[in-house]
Amino acid sequence: MRPLAVIGNVNVDLIMGPVAPWPKAGTETVVDHDDLRVGGQAGNTGLAWQALGVDFEIAANVGDDQFGHWLREAFGARADKWPVRPESTTLSVGMTHPDGERTFFTTRGHLPRFSLADVLSVLDGKRLGGGYALLCGSFLTDDLTGEYDAFFDWAASHDIAVALDTGWPIQGWTPANCKAAREWLARCDLALFNEVETVTLAGTPAPVDAARRIQSMMKKGATAVVKRGPDGAIAIGPGGALVRAAAPNVKVVDTIGAGDVFNAAFLATLAQDQPLSASLEAATQVASRAISTLPRNYGEPMYPREVTHERA
Repeated sequence: MRPLAVIGNVNVDLIMGPVAPWPKAGTETVVDHDDLRVGGQAGNTGLAWQALGVDFEIAANVGDDQFGHWLREAFGARADKWPVRPESTTLSVGMTHPDGERTFFTTRGHLPRFSLADVLSVLDGKRLGGGYALLCGSFLTDDLTGEYDAFFDWAASHDIAVALDTGWPIQGWTPANCKAAREWLARCDLALFNEVETVTLAGTPAPVDAARRIQSMMKKGATAVVKRGPDGAIAIGPGGALVRAAAPNVKVVDTIGAGDVFNAAFLATLAQDQPLSASLEAATQVASRAISTLPRNYGEPMYPREVTHERA
């Protein structure tokens, strides 16, 4: 199996709901469900890999408070070298709605101060050589985002294929954010965007055409994946062929982190040198199971047991 790493945002999620209708100012609403859990794109991906029995590295930082200690404990030895920032840990409060969608309120917290130096203090480029690194949370990690060119240079020097999932920009997909994302994609081997993000960046409403346009912006031999929720997923591979995977019909319980779970299963399968079709199918199946179970279930581990994590 090729080595795997995820780099980006790990924060605390407090999920509550469902809420309907949205409450008026000055009122109090009692909800049926609450869940305090590890969140953020990188955090969700790491949790899915742990559940699937996949060995991986995770580069993140935390705030200097009880939440920061709690996040480190969730990842054990993998978090030993995570830098601790003097800021409070970033907290997201997610309010769920009856249709499975959600609304987030997020503090800035520690995430903007995550830097390239933090990444390199955790990851060993030689150990990750020939593998995949998922770069995520781009619009929350200000310091690192400003150093993306240097990060891409580092990854290329160690033959690490970079997968990108920026997440949704706080300001929305402004012209400036679209321009930045396209520039990052030009240095990437894999794009893992949802349908709205893909058609927005590509400037065309048809998902397949948009995926082809995204793939054309990327490195030679790159793959563009489009996550389409209940419509499954599509991908344009290195040869330009279209690959599809249908999503099973499930009753949605919680969609939070669905795209991150998809990313985790997709990359874990790809790291076994499985074809694109198998990776897309595995990702769709695992994500569908995750969003339809409470407590969340990812299915059977992909490997007989998790490989022991070693430190250099």
